[in-house]
Amino acid sequence: MSTTGATADPLAALGSLPGVAESVESVRKAVDRVYGHRVMRRRSNEITSEAALRGARGSAALSGADWALEEVRRRSDFGADAEAMVVGAALRLTAEAGQLLSIWRQSPLRVLARLHLVAAATQGDDVGRPRQAGEPVDEPLLELPLPDAREVSGRLEGLADLIIAGSSAPALVTAAVVHGELLALRPFTSHNGLVARTAERIVLIGSGLDPKAVCPAEVGHAELGRAAYLAALDGYVSGTPEGMAAWIAHCGRAVELGVRESTAVCEALQRGAA
Repeated sequence: MSTTGATADPLAALGSLPGVAESVESVRKAVDRVYGHRVMRRRSNEITSEAALRGARGSAALSGADWALEEVRRRSDFGADAEAMVVGAALRLTAEAGQLLSIWRQSPLRVLARLHLVAAATQGDDVGRPRQAGEPVDEPLLELPLPDAREVSGRLEGLADLIIAGSSAPALVTAAVVHGELLALRPFTSHNGLVARTAERIVLIGSGLDPKAVCPAEVGHAELGRAAYLAALDGYVSGTPEGMAAWIAHCGRAVELGVRESTAVCEALQRGAA
């Protein structure tokens, strides 16, 4: 996303794209409905915990580890093979996200570095910092052209400046841009998809749209499927108004499906079945 232009608030300008206002309103209404559920008033901590688990499962699925929810719930060893490590990274990131909310608005790049460190869970020289010139990127499910390290650095700084400056843009718009930009850039040598979806989560929670973290967009992204996810991302990368609007709408639909998932959990708890 270009951060230059005539408007001082490019994120807010995206809110005026055709169809975006409708997506924002639809998401707001969906979130309001789940927050108004009677179970949320009494057992919100349980809904939050379940949403975190399901969100991590969804994010891992998009990174190639499509495990059944009960398998994620049951397992304790996440270092046995490549898929297990992806699931473990997704779970760690979801747990870490809540600890970084207060830092995000002041130092988003520091948060992103921390997320990569948590996801990688290693001490390599390439961990916890943006990739340097010539370093390869292990992100096999994303086949977009890879920006060079200089472009990555400039665009990350631009994104950070937007976050720190603040915006009147709806939370959905900001979350979608953060998510899309990180996927487009793949700023780290690995785990970029997991980090991008966790950053989207942080924006949605920290903005006040989903303060209890019960609307896991990762669930929706996984449910919509990898093909639709990548097609919408192509729209973001194109930079066209239509493509940007389609990506934001896709992210909005993902949030709504996350709401539906947590609403079903609320209903199950109400029936005493969970």
